[in-house]
Amino acid sequence: MNEIKELTDKVIQFRDNRNWKQFHNPKDLAISLSLEASELLENFQWKNSEEALSKNKENIKDELADVIIYSMLLANDLNVDIAEIVNEKIEKNNIKYPVEKAFGVKTKYTDL
Repeated sequence: MNEIKELTDKVIQFRDNRNWKQFHNPKDLAISLSLEASELLENFQWKNSEEALSKNKENIKDELADVIIYSMLLANDLNVDIAEIVNEKIEKNNIKYPVEKAFGVKTKYTDL
């Protein structure tokens, strides 16, 4: 079985064991995802990357996990396959950012 599917099933089971599905709809999951991403970002505020990681690594891992969990819940509710949509997005990005134009530069695709 697919590892992403197994992990998603584990997340769903955790949620369902607590009867939290009633609070989870696409809108609220998207809001929660954004809030957790902001909590992740807060770990880096006023620090460089190295300082943030040395001081906040455990919290960063927890917040990153929350972002991933809410992403899995949202994908499940939208009935989309995570591996499929990530692969599709990589293909789109391959077109937007061809190696010969994007290699080693941070320029947005519209400006390449």
